[in-house]
Amino acid sequence: MDWVTGLVPGGKENFNSCLIIGNRFSKSMRCLACHKEDAAMDTALLFWNNIICTCEVPKIITGDRDPNFTYEFWTNLYEIIGPKLAFSTVYHLKKMD
Repeated sequence: MDWVTGLVPGGKENFNSCLIIGNRFSKSMRCLACHKEDAAMDTALLFWNNIICTCEVPKIITGDRDPNFTYEFWTNLYEIIGPKLAFSTVYHLKKMD
């Protein structure tokens, strides 16, 4: 999962970025039009609508975004899916609410 930003705005909604999601097994990829300013919830909705609903839940997702975005992405994705997501720290298995 990675982003291409700085594109010339285009389309009805003036998309200026592209979320790229690759599948290592099939060597395929999807390019999803998005905005550079999109929040984690927007990315989670894109992922839900275009990957999970049309394919399946990936076993591994590799991304290079900062930890804050990653936390927000997963929190929002699980908010869409339904179950409560509880994080724990590496050395302390006590869950953080």
